[in-house]
Amino acid sequence: MTEMAKVTPSPEYPPEEGCYLRGNDYSPVAVVVLLNRRREETPTELEALVRAAVESGAALAGTLQTENIGIEKIICNIVANPNIRYILLCGPESAGHMTGEALAALIENGMDDRKRIIGATAPTPYLFNIQPHFVDRFREQIILINCINEGTPDLVREVVSACYQEEPVLFRGHGLCDIGAYPAAPLSGKITWRVTHPEKEPKNEEEREQMENLQARMDWIKKRVSEKQRMEGIEKKERES
Repeated sequence: MTEMAKVTPSPEYPPEEGCYLRGNDYSPVAVVVLLNRRREETPTELEALVRAAVESGAALAGTLQTENIGIEKIICNIVANPNIRYILLCGPESAGHMTGEALAALIENGMDDRKRIIGATAPTPYLFNIQPHFVDRFREQIILINCINEGTPDLVREVVSACYQEEPVLFRGHGLCDIGAYPAAPLSGKITWRVTHPEKEPKNEEEREQMENLQARMDWIKKRVSEKQRMEGIEKKERES
């Protein structure tokens, strides 16, 4: 029997907080359940998928709501644990955010120079708060098991169990088994929160130019108002003296 190589995750693992449960740190699989409504309205059936994943032996299992900051947090948590080699993506896709499609597109295509996920149709698939080499490492480390718009506890248990096996188990074209830890040290880091509202960022160069022009106009107005107030203050002092 060959023992699969396992490593100790980063001391900060998992570095990012979120709506997830932590399971077996040496597990080869994490489970991402798509959430297509407000967090406080999470259906019990989606919560059941998260519980089933951790109870079956997943390293991490939780919900994903947004196509930007939510994905950035997942990346930080995954690359901090090289033992995680698979992500099972399941649950109902969000027609508004297309979050599942965005995560799948990132793993398949990466992101461009503007930090936009290539091939994503989501409204704001931008990863402004994470270092590019974290994204590269995430894509190299992870194999995606795409079950978007599906999800039962039995399906989750089947996939998690298959990822633990020493010999490949065929699942929808994937030969799933425990392939051991990614052969590099864990990456430790959190998102920067430099951009807290990605939806407000310009989507292209034309929008960026318009925003810069608007900001320049606002700065000019503020300067004029400030100068006017300063002069009025001087005139008032002269009248009072």
